[in-house]
Amino acid sequence: MTSLTRSSLPRLSAASLGRLAPDTARPAYDRASQRIGIVHLGIGAFHRAHQAAFVDDRMIAGERDWAILGASLRSPETRDALAPQDGLYTLVERDEDGERARVVGSVSRLLVAPEAPAALLEAMSAPQVRIVSLTVTEKGYCHDPATGDLREDHPDILHDLAMPGLPRSAPGFLVEALARRRAAGIPPFTVLCCDNLPANGKLVRRIASRLAGLRDAGLGHFVGNEVAFPCTMVDRIVPATTQADRDAVDARLGVADAWPVVTEPFRQWVIEDDFTCGRPRLEEAGAELVADAAPYETMKLRLLNGSHSALAYLGYLAGHETVAQAIGAPGFAAFIRGLMDIEVAPTLDVPTQTDLAAYKAALLRRFANPALHHRTWQIAMDGSQKIPQRWLATIHARLAVGAPISRLALALAAWMRFVSGIDEQGRPIDVRDPLAGRLRALADAAGPSPEALVPSLLGVREIFDAGLAADPRLAGAVRDALSTLYRIGAGRAVAQFDYKPEA
Repeated sequence: MTSLTRSSLPRLSAASLGRLAPDTARPAYDRASQRIGIVHLGIGAFHRAHQAAFVDDRMIAGERDWAILGASLRSPETRDALAPQDGLYTLVERDEDGERARVVGSVSRLLVAPEAPAALLEAMSAPQVRIVSLTVTEKGYCHDPATGDLREDHPDILHDLAMPGLPRSAPGFLVEALARRRAAGIPPFTVLCCDNLPANGKLVRRIASRLAGLRDAGLGHFVGNEVAFPCTMVDRIVPATTQADRDAVDARLGVADAWPVVTEPFRQWVIEDDFTCGRPRLEEAGAELVADAAPYETMKLRLLNGSHSALAYLGYLAGHETVAQAIGAPGFAAFIRGLMDIEVAPTLDVPTQTDLAAYKAALLRRFANPALHHRTWQIAMDGSQKIPQRWLATIHARLAVGAPISRLALALAAWMRFVSGIDEQGRPIDVRDPLAGRLRALADAAGPSPEALVPSLLGVREIFDAGLAADPRLAGAVRDALSTLYRIGAGRAVAQFDYKPEA
């Protein structure tokens, strides 16, 4: 974001709501009477397009005391954009039929954790806060994606163990706030992870209870056994907001919104109904409250997220800036549908009431949405944290039954070429990844040789477990796929996969 004052229009705020264009929905409730009941760590665009909108719906319906305090763990950008707007922002849904705009009012306060760790801990320790939710991305949990274990040597974890009252990490804030509530006799809040991680609630319980146990065995037992960590599955495509988006929203509203969010009409939230101190009636806003979220999580991670990442790496290498451009290019839709039908779907335990064919068809339509300019480069970020969940679990399942992995291997080979930092035209790639420097060094040492590059990158244990990396079927398939990418490029490599789904 380059500027928070882009025009002479008045700023969006509680005072300017009356100036909005008539076709823009706005909070139809008394925001001042709502107490904060949810603290959200990682208040980025996805949270504002998804969970905050569900909560806003419940406030419109008359529920009280679920207002959100949003905290950024790193950057002050969101606070700087939204605090002058009283936490208000515009949510725009776009598809081929047009767009619909609403102003969301569920976020009532914003903090930046590094600037005010004591204030954030105080808020998380307040008795009226009953849920702490998170969208901090995979890398925010300070864990090893290959094993799911807390990285006890992570710099932020070492800091949080040494100075628990001034935490830096999301697990550090969770554990310290829970410790304070325990000491004060206040029931623990529910920890609601909304990141794309398999069995996300169980994983965060494992991470948090281990960190707590490193501080005190009794605290570790408390966090592991008396705190609710329901698993969830979240789904909504939310591209990064562009300057064109901001300009269009300003023109539509008649006021200036420093950080609107643009998304698709589709949204899904599956939540295990396990809450310590109550929850909003989210099912009345369209969420699915279930006993077990695992089948939904796996289906979404492998079909949607796995396909999205395949489109990102192959599409970027083929020169496509957005997902819609990539899926519309020759061969890509057939490749992705074949990936779903042939390699992913047989590994799934499909939820009873799910129409799998309709779900896959809907994904292809969503990817092709021309109104969403979702950049392939954006989706390709942090691949070292994403691909264990999005691809490797599927590869494990396929290899366990001796099934082929040709499409997954091509996607993995595209990731390897991407993190090497040079595209098919010899131009540098801006690789954003926690392991970017190490991956680039390994690629530089191996050179553009599949025989050298594949085993080198498969040896990165933060991504690939030793057993999978040593499987010659994986190494051979990826080596052949990478050779194809070097020889004919991503676009032609994708087009080689001829697939027509059955009617």
